[in-house]
Amino acid sequence: MDNRNLMLAIALSVAILFGFEMLYPSAPPQTGTALVQQSTLPGADPTIPTAPLAPNQAIGQATGQAGAAPQAEAPAMDVAKSVADVVAQGGRISITSPSLTGSIALKGGRIDDLILNGYNETLDEGSAKIRLLSPRGTEKAYYAEYGWVGTGIKTPNKDTLWTTDKTVLDPFGPVTLSWNNGEGLTFKRTIALDKDFMFTITQRVENGSSAAVTLNPYGLVTRWGTPEVSGLFILHEGPIGVFDEVLEEVDYDDLQSDGELKYQSTGGWVGFTDKYWLTALIPDQTQTVNSRMLHSKTGLIEKYQSDFVGQQMVVQPGASTQTTSRFFAGAKRVTLLDTYAEQLGINNFDLAVDFGMFYFLTKPIFYALHYIHGIIGNFGIAILLLTVAIKAVLFPLANKSYTAMSKMKKLQPEIKKLQARFKEDKMRLNQEMMALYKKEKANPAAGCLPILVQIPIFFSLYKVLLVTIEMRHAPFFGWIHDLSAKDPASIWSLFGLIDWNYAAYIPEMMDIGIWPIIMGFTMWLQQRLNPQPTDPVQAKVFMYLPIIFTFLLASFSAGLVIYWAWNNALSIAQQWVIMRRMGVKAG
Repeated sequence: MDNRNLMLAIALSVAILFGFEMLYPSAPPQTGTALVQQSTLPGADPTIPTAPLAPNQAIGQATGQAGAAPQAEAPAMDVAKSVADVVAQGGRISITSPSLTGSIALKGGRIDDLILNGYNETLDEGSAKIRLLSPRGTEKAYYAEYGWVGTGIKTPNKDTLWTTDKTVLDPFGPVTLSWNNGEGLTFKRTIALDKDFMFTITQRVENGSSAAVTLNPYGLVTRWGTPEVSGLFILHEGPIGVFDEVLEEVDYDDLQSDGELKYQSTGGWVGFTDKYWLTALIPDQTQTVNSRMLHSKTGLIEKYQSDFVGQQMVVQPGASTQTTSRFFAGAKRVTLLDTYAEQLGINNFDLAVDFGMFYFLTKPIFYALHYIHGIIGNFGIAILLLTVAIKAVLFPLANKSYTAMSKMKKLQPEIKKLQARFKEDKMRLNQEMMALYKKEKANPAAGCLPILVQIPIFFSLYKVLLVTIEMRHAPFFGWIHDLSAKDPASIWSLFGLIDWNYAAYIPEMMDIGIWPIIMGFTMWLQQRLNPQPTDPVQAKVFMYLPIIFTFLLASFSAGLVIYWAWNNALSIAQQWVIMRRMGVKAG
């Protein structure tokens, strides 16, 4: 019973922690050059919602109707331009802040050129900064747009040339864009930016005509081409939103099949999430809005859009109206998202970080690491200290378990005698063993509980290392420069002594670093302290487990492997002390 339960626990942990990555390998990168320089079709702007969603329309359901979805645009036969070429054409407001660099196009008033100042593409400090948004007409166009929709009213569109009161947007003051439609309506758009990643957009309409006008504000974020994603089943990358406090996550391929998803809510937010980056449209949190996630095609190019349409607003002659919404574009720093959620009243904004089903464990573990890091200054040390804290919390449970296992180990000679005596009668052997356990008050299943308890803790730490940007490029000591990446000191390069392209010849699972080997050794050493399985077959399986886990963990984040090795070392020390105290020989 003890061995079967223990093997079940280990099998469950393997299935949960490693099965997803084996069954769902990373998606292949996109290839080829996209032809995305579009020509303009006559008529209404095809990129904006043409009408608000009907209140009685099915909410959150896929629909194949074109309705308010963008119409297909005819691609011109030009190769996509570079961002530098598009920006060099001029007519832009520069964005300068501690966190962002980029520009806003006066034509269309789009926020379409953003670079994240604090994040490089690789560990090399000389590598390029992360580009989040790119203008329409570039290979990976990705931009945000705000405006108004109304029937029979000339409203700003993608070709509108706005005027501006300033040429630079920074955290010290907003810029205001203006445009007159020639029919008595003046549209103004004031854009403010904080020191991090939040834009505040205030749209104003002044009615100088002789008739009342009815308008609906909208916001959209559009992405051309299917982005390359990690392909991990346990990590969402794609369209995302919160509607009436309910999180909705949609994969790109699912949206291709559904075509369009519609939602109605009070407040909320909608956009796109990558592993570490987020764009989110955040309407007035007190207003009812209709939101969509939709897919369309322009030629061979996939196009994805998230948008919202606000409540109807009537502007009387000589009057004006305005609405305020926000746009987040940047890194998914957990503390920053929580700050925005609290200060701006954005429900569940932290769910943009995919903490998973163990949210109640994962987020506290993150904050514990974040707090320790703030004192120590090293996330690797923070992991070691947090492991000690977790071991302290679980000490009574582990102490009871190791005491029970020590009793079992002490009974090993008696068990071997029973096995020799009743080797031909398995039923009698089991009866005699159970009688022995009862007499000595030994619980063969007690050793399983610490393993079962540690599965969600291990998985939660794995999620923290996988999804939080704070762990990205976080160094430890020595050769570990990124705790979120695998151990780079491979045995095939003699742990970094030989520089050659071994990755071209060695499968990833065979690429083992120093820390996975240390982890495997500590696992083997811990097994030597445990009572051996009575079944010879099970004993052989357990003998190979440290080797199997060494290979399984080889491709996982170094921080996770360090945690497991350190946790094993602490367990070995605790178990050895208990065994010495009970007079049980170790080994």
